[in-house]
Amino acid sequence: MTSEPTGLSLYDHTSAQASAVVISAYSTSFALACRMLGPRVRNHVRAIYALVRVADEIVDGPGAEAGLSQEAQRDVLDQLEAETLAAIDRGFSSNLIVHAFARTARECGIGIEQIAPFFASMRTDITTDEHDDLSHDTYVYGSAEVVGLMCVYVFVNAGAVRPVAPATELITGARRLGAAFQDVNFMRDIEHDQSALGRNYLAITEPADRERALDRIDADLSAAAAVISLLPPDCRRAVSLAHDLFAELSQRLRKEGPPVRRVRIPDGRKATIAAQAWLRRGPRSVNS
Repeated sequence: MTSEPTGLSLYDHTSAQASAVVISAYSTSFALACRMLGPRVRNHVRAIYALVRVADEIVDGPGAEAGLSQEAQRDVLDQLEAETLAAIDRGFSSNLIVHAFARTARECGIGIEQIAPFFASMRTDITTDEHDDLSHDTYVYGSAEVVGLMCVYVFVNAGAVRPVAPATELITGARRLGAAFQDVNFMRDIEHDQSALGRNYLAITEPADRERALDRIDADLSAAAAVISLLPPDCRRAVSLAHDLFAELSQRLRKEGPPVRRVRIPDGRKATIAAQAWLRRGPRSVNS
């Protein structure tokens, strides 16, 4: 007979459930990919996504809608970062989302090297509206590439006796996949970002700029696909699915031209891509 969790085990379990609720509410694509992850890593990846989503929401509209000034948004963000680092140190947080992330960070070797750049990029959203190539690259490293790094630390270290640094090829692949995800979302949301938030992440002023951005996305997706086979087996299908969904979005963005609406993948097509990723056990070609 299996006993129900109590005490800290129940708190840990509840924090993991809270993180799962966040990812399911905010991203059907990532939630679908997470379901393909093995149980060794699934809750850890959900914990990462939940924390970065909460931080993003502080500066991406809900904070302002709640009446927070820019200064107040920064204070709340600073408090979240401080609580995250403290929870990693002490092993507990009264914030369920932070608690789940801290457990993941402690087990998998995620530290301030990944966390600090992420929060720095989130602060950039409070103060910076226009980006050039340099500020774009710096922002994307902190907002997306380090999230890919956090995930690859999970893939390599979850369940291990002690965490180790992932192989260089995996680090490069994780960064480039994270960058591709971010730039696809920038392009999907370009009208909303400019009209509602007053932000221009991609500095697109003419059609050639858009094509260059799409070419960069496809190059990043191809580079990431080349190293997915080096991941542990219980991660490959899920990462392949996430890769393939964003490759599909990139194709649709290229075909449809500058969007007047947010480009989406119909549910039926999304199910087909998921089935193909499951059967193939690896990513598709970016141009297929």
